[in-house]
Amino acid sequence: MIPLVECSNVCVNYGSFEACKNVSFSVNPGDYVCIVGSNGSGKTTLVKAILGLVPIKSGKINLDRLHTGYLPQQKNIQKDFPASVKEVVLSGCLSSSSFFHTKADRQNAEFQIQRLQLSHLANKPFSALSGGQQQRVLLARALCAAKNMLVLDEPVTGLDPIVTDELYSIIQDLNKKDGIAILMVSHDVHRAVQNATHILQMNTSPLFFGKSKDYAKTDLYKLMSQVEVCETHCGNHCGPDCNASHIHIRKYIND
Repeated sequence: MIPLVECSNVCVNYGSFEACKNVSFSVNPGDYVCIVGSNGSGKTTLVKAILGLVPIKSGKINLDRLHTGYLPQQKNIQKDFPASVKEVVLSGCLSSSSFFHTKADRQNAEFQIQRLQLSHLANKPFSALSGGQQQRVLLARALCAAKNMLVLDEPVTGLDPIVTDELYSIIQDLNKKDGIAILMVSHDVHRAVQNATHILQMNTSPLFFGKSKDYAKTDLYKLMSQVEVCETHCGNHCGPDCNASHIHIRKYIND
């Protein structure tokens, strides 16, 4: 089986700072891989390196980027631009070599809109949608390019629990029913073990890569399970109304 993604001893630096060091892992067709770890452990940097958005210092990455869909973190997405849902989804089609989209592009966009049950919103302004609806639209956009694999960076950040469950269910169906491989950064280690086939835990370097059922038996999982993750803020700066502990797991690992 030829891997969809293969990383071999990948290192990424920001100046003199080592963001990722000696990362080796692979994603095969049909896999659902979750990347977990504390804030600053290199999860998002690794994803960006895989997608060619940041340069690597050393190592090797093999990936068919043309047929890989990408849904970045919400904070990196402009949500107020003046476009309809249909136009946003269509912008994810990569086959066009000119300003005008092809018939195949339009059919692809329409298929993704129907796939994610967005037909009733197709002509509405993107900026008028709720956060959960916007994220579903952006997922449809990413799927326009996702022939083989979908890369997601904390896709449920800031969403309420009901919408979070809906989005996780959609991602699960895309993997199990449609055979799309998933590579996802997540702060929710419990859901990662529940849904994913494989876990990659990062702390600049990989601490674990293997099957989810094996990861669930490790001390690493037990430690990560003790970290209370705020569903509203997901580890970002919170106000006095937030009761989550936001313990930094690296403290335990280094101790």
